[in-house]
Amino acid sequence: MLRIPVRLAIAVSFAVAAHAQAQQMIPTPASVIGYPVGTDFKLITYDESMRYFEALAKASNQIKLLDVGKTSTGHAWTLALISSPANLANIEKYRTIALRLAHPDGLSEDEAHRLAREGKAFVDISGGLHASEIAGSQHTIQLAYDLLSRPGDPKTKAILDNTVLMLWPSINPDGQNIVANWYRENVGTPYETAPLHELYQKYIGHDNNRDAYMLNVVESRVVARTWRDWEPQIIYVQHQTAPFPTRIWLPPFAEPIAPRVPALMSREVNTIGMTIAQALETNNMPGATHMGTGFDAWYPGYIDYMPMLQNIASFWTETALYQYATPHFYTLNDFPREYRDLRPQSLYPSPWPGGWWRIKDAIDYMETGSIAVLDYATKYREELLYNRYQAGRKAIERYRKDPPYAYIVARNQRDPVAAAEMMRRLAFNGIRISELTKNTTVDGTSYPTGTWVIPMDQEFSELVRQLFDAQEYPDLRESPDGPPEQPYDAAGWTLPYQMDVRVAEVRTPLSGDLRSAMRPVVGKVVDWRTAADAPFATDSVAAGIVPLPSRITGTGETFALDPAENNTFRVITRALAGGGTVKFAEGPNGRSGRYLVSGIADTKITGWLTELAVRAERMTTPVTASAVVRPRIAIYKPFTASMDEGWTEWLLDDYGFSYTAITNTDIRSGNLGARFDVILMASDRPRSISDGFTKGSVPPRYEGGLGNEGARALDEFVHAGGSLICLNQSANYAISALHLPVRNVTDTLSRKNYFSSGSILEVITDPSHPVMAGMPDHAKVFVDGSPVFATLDGFEGSALAKYAKEGSPRLSGYLLGEKFIQGYAAALDVKQGRGHVVLIGFRPQWRGQPFGTFRVVFNSALFGREVAAAAKGANGFWTSPRPAGADKK
Repeated sequence: MLRIPVRLAIAVSFAVAAHAQAQQMIPTPASVIGYPVGTDFKLITYDESMRYFEALAKASNQIKLLDVGKTSTGHAWTLALISSPANLANIEKYRTIALRLAHPDGLSEDEAHRLAREGKAFVDISGGLHASEIAGSQHTIQLAYDLLSRPGDPKTKAILDNTVLMLWPSINPDGQNIVANWYRENVGTPYETAPLHELYQKYIGHDNNRDAYMLNVVESRVVARTWRDWEPQIIYVQHQTAPFPTRIWLPPFAEPIAPRVPALMSREVNTIGMTIAQALETNNMPGATHMGTGFDAWYPGYIDYMPMLQNIASFWTETALYQYATPHFYTLNDFPREYRDLRPQSLYPSPWPGGWWRIKDAIDYMETGSIAVLDYATKYREELLYNRYQAGRKAIERYRKDPPYAYIVARNQRDPVAAAEMMRRLAFNGIRISELTKNTTVDGTSYPTGTWVIPMDQEFSELVRQLFDAQEYPDLRESPDGPPEQPYDAAGWTLPYQMDVRVAEVRTPLSGDLRSAMRPVVGKVVDWRTAADAPFATDSVAAGIVPLPSRITGTGETFALDPAENNTFRVITRALAGGGTVKFAEGPNGRSGRYLVSGIADTKITGWLTELAVRAERMTTPVTASAVVRPRIAIYKPFTASMDEGWTEWLLDDYGFSYTAITNTDIRSGNLGARFDVILMASDRPRSISDGFTKGSVPPRYEGGLGNEGARALDEFVHAGGSLICLNQSANYAISALHLPVRNVTDTLSRKNYFSSGSILEVITDPSHPVMAGMPDHAKVFVDGSPVFATLDGFEGSALAKYAKEGSPRLSGYLLGEKFIQGYAAALDVKQGRGHVVLIGFRPQWRGQPFGTFRVVFNSALFGREVAAAAKGANGFWTSPRPAGADKK
C-alpha cells in the first residue's frame, strides 16, 4: 500500500507563472561573498554561502530554497531545488511520480513505464558532510552558479529540463562554520593547517556519516525526512580523502559490499562511477582511481550508502585534500615508491604527476563529478526512474515467495522501550509496520494483541534484513598466509542484538488469517518545526509506535525501579534534579539490584513513570541501600576531539544527566576529589590521552595531553575514594598510567593471530555488581579494538564481565583467535586505595546503538563513593584479594 508523506512542509510556493519574466543577471559568487570560490587561503562559511544562495533565488526563476529544519545547535538549514521554470512550476506532480515509483506495490509495469517517461530525475548532491573535507561545501556554490548562468549551453539546458537537482549548500552547516572560522583564526600563522580541537558536529563529528539507520542526531533525521519526502533516484555525497597520490577515488567499492543491496543499484552506482571517471579524462583531469583504497561498502550505516537498501543509487567519492584552503606542491619524492614510475594501471590509467594542488583544483574535480552525474541522469532519466520501481517490486515479490516472510517483535521485552525505539527508527526510514489486533499463533508460537509485525513484502525490506541478520564478515586476507584485511568500518551491527530486543522470523508464508489480524500502525504526525521533544513523531508510522504502558504495583512512597529499563535513568535524573532521594539497593542471592526513588510528589513521579513507560514497585518496608547522593560527574574532554567522548555526552544529555566536561588543564590542576565523585573517560588511544597534540602543531592552549602530572592527579583522585570509569581503549591508558595490577592479554598479539574489529560478542556478566545492574547474565556487547583483561599480583576487586572458557563468543561480525580471550575478563572493577577504577573492555554506547548496554554507562556514572563502597563480588566471579602471582582466567 502506498504511503504518501503528509508531513511535507515547504516554506515556499512553487507556482511559477507561465509568463514569468526572464531571469535577472545571475550574481557571481565574488559579487556577494567578496572573492571567487576556491581562492587560496579563503574559506566560505555556511552563513556566507546562504547569503549567496538567497541572492541566486532572487535573481533566477530556476532555483527555489526550502527550509528543511534546524541543526543540533538550532541553525536554520536550507535545501535548494534547481531545475527549469516549467519543472519547478509542476514540482508537486514530479514529486508525486517519484514517490509512486519508490513505493511500487500495486503499480503495473505499463503504468510504471508511463510514469518513468513522464517524470523527472531527482538527483541529490551535497558536500561538507565531513566538514574538514571543506572543498565539498565550497563546490556547491560554484555548481549552482554555473548551472544558472549558462542559459545558452545545450548541455546545461538538457540537465535543467530533465532533472531536478536537490542541492544542499552544505549537508553539515554547523561544521562548515566551525572549520571555516577555525581556519580564518589561524591562516597566516604557524598554525595555519592545525587540526581542529573540537568536533565539527555538536556531538559526533565524523560519525555524522555513520548514523543513517539509528537517526540519533537531529541532522540525520532532517536528511532522512527530506529524502522520504522527495525520494530521489540518485544521492551523491562529495568527500575529500583520496588515497595519495590519486586525485579522486570513485566507485566501484572495494570488497566486501553489503550483501542485501539490490544488484540493480550496485550496477547503477558502478556505472555512474565510471561515467565520472570518463568525464574527468575528457576534461584533462588526471588521477582518478577505483582501486587500492579500503573503501568497502559492508557497513550499512553510512548516510551516503544506506539508501541503496531503499533502492536509491547512493554513493560517495573522495577527492584529494591537502589542508583547508592552503595550497601545496608535491614532487615525485613525496609519492609512495610504487607510484613514482607513473605507470598507468587498469583502474588508474592517468596517474597524477604531482605539482601544485589547490582547493580550486579539488572544487573543479568535484564539480566535474557533479555535472557528470546530472548528465547521466539526463541521458538515462527514464531508466533511472523505472529501475527505482523495478528494484522495489523485486523486493516485494522476493519476500512473498521466500522467507523470512515477516519479523515479529513482542512489545513485552526486558526493556519494552528499547523495542519501541528500534521500531521507530525503522519506521522513520520508510518501513511499514503492523500490529496484531487479536491473539494470534504464528509458526507455533502465540502472540498477544498489539504485537508488532514487519511484513517483508515491501519495497525497503532489504534494509530490515541487513539490520536484523547476524553478520558473517568474509575472511579476506592480505595474502594467503597473511593477516585478515581490516574492515573499513564495523564488521557486525545486528540491531536486535545491540538493543537486546527479541525478534522472531516468520518462516511460513503469511496466511489470510494472519493478514486479517494485522493492522497498519499509524499515529498522529507532529510538524517537524515543533518536534524537538518527539523526534520521530514527524513520521506517521513512527508516531504510532508506542511501548507497553507503565505498570505500578504495591503501596508506599518509595518507588523501586529496575535498571534493566533504560528509562529508569531518566526518572532518576529527574528525581535528582527535583530534590528527590535516590538509593541503590543490592539484589538478593547475586541478583541485580534496583534503584529506590523517594521524596518526589506522588503525582509528579507517577506522571514521569507514565510518560516514560517505566515499570515500578511501590515500597513501604525499609531496605538496606547505599545513597547515591547526587554523584558529581565529570567527563574527560580531550582537545584531540574524540567522537567516543561526544557520543558519551550525547547519551548523558539525552537521559538528563548533569555533568561537567573537564580538559587537560582541569585534571592536571589536581584536587579532583573536591569537585567530583566520578570521572568518565571515553574510548581513546593511550598515547593520545597522555600526549595529545604535539608542541607546535596547534596553538599553545591546545598542546599536550594529561602527561605525568595528569596521571598523578587521577591516581590521587582514585586513592582518595573517587571512581574512574574507563571505556574500551582508555582502559589501556589507566592500566599503564595508574600502574594497575592488570594486563591486556591481546596487547601483544599480531593481527594474524587475533583480530576482532567492530563486532558483537557474548560475555557473562555479574549483575549483582552495581555497574552491571540490570544486565542479563549473558549479554551481547560491541567490541572494537577492545582490551581483554587478566589480573596480576596485588589485584583487589572483581570481574564484572568475562568471556566463556569454551566456544566462540562471536555473535555477529568477525573474530579470529577466540582461544586467546576464552575465560578472561571483559570488564573489571579494580580497587585502588579507597576508590575504584572500572575498566570496561567494550563500547557500551557505540554510536548510540547498543541500547542493551547503555545502562553500563549510566550505572557507572552513578557509581559514586557510597555505592562503590558497598560493591561486592558475587555469582562465582573473581573477588578480591587474588592469590599472589595469579594471572587468572
